[in-house]
Amino acid sequence: MKEKESSSSGDDDEAAANGGPSEEASEGGTTQQGEAEKLSRKFSYASVCSTETLDDGDDDDGDDDEDEHNKDLVLGPQVTLKEHFEMDKDDESLRRWKEQLLGSVDFSSVGENAEPEVKIQSLMIISPDRPNLVLPIPFVPNAKGYAFSLKDGSRYRLKFSFIVSNNIVSGLKYTNTVWKTGVRVDNTKVMLGTFSPQQEPYTYELEEETTPSGIFARGSYSARSKFVDDDGKCYLDVSYYFEIRKDWPAPS
Repeated sequence: MKEKESSSSGDDDEAAANGGPSEEASEGGTTQQGEAEKLSRKFSYASVCSTETLDDGDDDDGDDDEDEHNKDLVLGPQVTLKEHFEMDKDDESLRRWKEQLLGSVDFSSVGENAEPEVKIQSLMIISPDRPNLVLPIPFVPNAKGYAFSLKDGSRYRLKFSFIVSNNIVSGLKYTNTVWKTGVRVDNTKVMLGTFSPQQEPYTYELEEETTPSGIFARGSYSARSKFVDDDGKCYLDVSYYFEIRKDWPAPS
């Protein structure tokens, strides 16, 4: 499931959005027309957040009624994966469903921790006829302060890998918000799904998108990416800057 929202309102996370690397005046990145141009889907992250419950109210004004309804739900106590598997073991249909969900989970390696853990390992930007750009988590900005740079009008896919441990993570969601000169130009939400713990990393690839083109689309953008589950537990929350430019950057 995927939701994507765009807004010209800049009232979210202004402190994170107003700063950042400077743009070249010739690019026209600060004009009103540039602010109105929509950036398709962005690219993520740099630093790991606390795994405490996250309050999204400060920057996700576009949350729908379903999100508000979920906040009112009262869930039962969380149990370890072993305890969960032993529950209702006499119910054949439930047992088969759990086996299908859990797959080949090694119960000796999941431990007794009831809290799931998700570690985002890397981000990959895939663009045709270009080497894949792999950004480990966390990454280090370049000399200009950008996490990465892309050519305007270029096609790309975003692919990330992550490891789930301890317990099942339910309703893992990826969100990404982008600003240009303090104005929010994109708000993307993607429901990734529910994942059981395993030693091998999961990979998830988003749909192909195209960066905006033209002189008014070029320049510096700020962004914030998050990975949050159904319980509001945050596994990654990072703010960063990226650049859209006329040409691809020279290989380093």
